[in-house]
Amino acid sequence: MKASFSKYINVNGRLLDLSVPQVMGILNVTPDSFYADSRKQTELEIAERAKQILDEGASIIDIGAYSSRPNAEHISAEEEMKRLRTGLEILNRNHPDAIISVDTFRANVAEICVKDYGVAMINDIAAGEMDASMFDTVARLNVPYIMMHMKGTPQNMQQNSCYDNLIKEVFIYFAQKVDLLRDMGVKDLILDPGFGFGKTLEQNYQLMNYLDDFREFKLPLLVGISRKSMITKLLDIASQDALNGTTVLNTISLMKGADILRVHDVKHAVEAVKLVRTVESFEK
Repeated sequence: MKASFSKYINVNGRLLDLSVPQVMGILNVTPDSFYADSRKQTELEIAERAKQILDEGASIIDIGAYSSRPNAEHISAEEEMKRLRTGLEILNRNHPDAIISVDTFRANVAEICVKDYGVAMINDIAAGEMDASMFDTVARLNVPYIMMHMKGTPQNMQQNSCYDNLIKEVFIYFAQKVDLLRDMGVKDLILDPGFGFGKTLEQNYQLMNYLDDFREFKLPLLVGISRKSMITKLLDIASQDALNGTTVLNTISLMKGADILRVHDVKHAVEAVKLVRTVESFEK
């Protein structure tokens, strides 16, 4: 996990050091996210979840109002923003110094969240593919941008898992977008290989095996595998029973160079980071 290049990113004027892996806690203000226990809709539920995320040691809260599970219902930007306003108002009131990331593929939603609510990062599952204005918007807002690899949309991505060479295609996808964003002046980029998005069960594990190869980009890596079907299908369990599998894959991800773990279960991810860092602190 030792960085061979600078991994500081600017979040609202503060430097966040990603050479020490960080944990991003998931706050879903949705009625239909794949993991039922993560759905928070009332003000009390949202407030309690935000406090839990921070109390358990996460440095980033990732708030999302559009479910990106396979075959998810497509909601309007107005409905997405309505849900986000409720959550962001609670976060700003209760945790004004917290680093907030918004999980959205819509440029106008991203802009409102940054300008009106001080959101520090944009987490885009579509890497600009679902909104042609996103790259221009991120460049103008000058905020860190997480871009994920996905083929298709949440509604059809599972029918778009055909690759001639998975790793090569994901590399090319990122290389082209990184060059474009750099030319536009975007400084802080984070790559998310997109586990579970437009990939078969086998492809997800192939991607995990090659995760350390993505360090060639010399950019921070985010891994989001928390309680996903790549765990539940392989082990034939429900998402409610996938904590152990999640922790195992988070540990592998850290050993392969992950800089941010996006998780439902913050405490367990924070412990995984501490254990892996301790092991790696002893040079051979």
